[in-house]
Formats: sequence, C-alpha cells, structure tokens
Amino acid sequence: MKKNYFPFLIFIICFGFSSAVAQNSTNSSGGEIVSGAQGSLSYSVGQIVYTTNFGTTGSVAQGVQQPYEISEVLSIDNFSNLIQEVKIFPNPTSDILTLNFINSNNHSIDYELIDINGKRLKSEKNIPNEINISIASFPSTIYYLKIKHQDSEVKTFKIIKK
Repeated sequence: MKKNYFPFLIFIICFGFSSAVAQNSTNSSGGEIVSGAQGSLSYSVGQIVYTTNFGTTGSVAQGVQQPYEISEVLSIDNFSNLIQEVKIFPNPTSDILTLNFINSNNHSIDYELIDINGKRLKSEKNIPNEINISIASFPSTIYYLKIKHQDSEVKTFKIIKK
C-alpha cells in the first residue's frame, strides 16, 4: 500500500511556516552608521532584546543605551547621629575617589570598596573625615562603596569607574 504524502507536505509548507518569525521588533527609528569591507554598524530605537558580554576588563551591554547613574544605593534611616554631609567625588572617576564627611561624635567609621560581583577590593577601618581612595588599577565598571560603623552598613554608594 502506497501512501501519498504530497497533501501533507503542502499543508506543512502553507500553514507550518506561516507562523515563523525571525528577529522581529517594533522600532520607532533606526539607521546605519558605518558600512565597510569589515562589516557594518546599525542602530535602532525601541530595541527589545539585548545581550551583555563580560570580560576580564569589564562588560559591554549591546542593544541598550547606558546612562551614567549616580545614586545613593542604600542607607539606614538613622545615620545622621553617626555622620553628616557625606560627599563622594568625582563620580564617575578614573583615578582617585575622595570620601568626605562630618563625624562630629568621633565614631569609628570604616569603608569597603566592592565590585559588581560582591568581591571586596579595598577596605579600611577607622578612617579620617576625608580620605582619598585610589581605584586607578581597577577595570572600568561599576563599584559599590560601603560606609560602615561597627560592622553594620550606614550608607552604600554606586561608583562608576571610567
């Protein structure tokens, strides 16, 4: 008994592949920046998919605009009796980061510099009211500077290394 697969094949071609979609997104704008023998670079506004590539010297997020975000990340509610007027500058930085605060009651204040993976890179205990922290030897990425008192976090800042 011979089976005829031709109607089934036509059904698969007509209806099976009609729902296949490849790399489809709704973009409000776009264009091509560079085109040459080694490749091209194009862009789109409204891109819905992105990837992040990590390396030993930092990371690159493809498909997403990366703004500089300078913010206080974490703070306990009642830290004003410990320190006042905390200033961290310049942020973003490429070499030296200055931490300045007022410690009117002479509390023991510590700091920790932590990378984005949670690894402690630098720390110092009982710091003065102004200290310069060298981050020149670290790769360009985001770091967290934790201000601590008696092993409890007082404030955490996001630091951007250029």
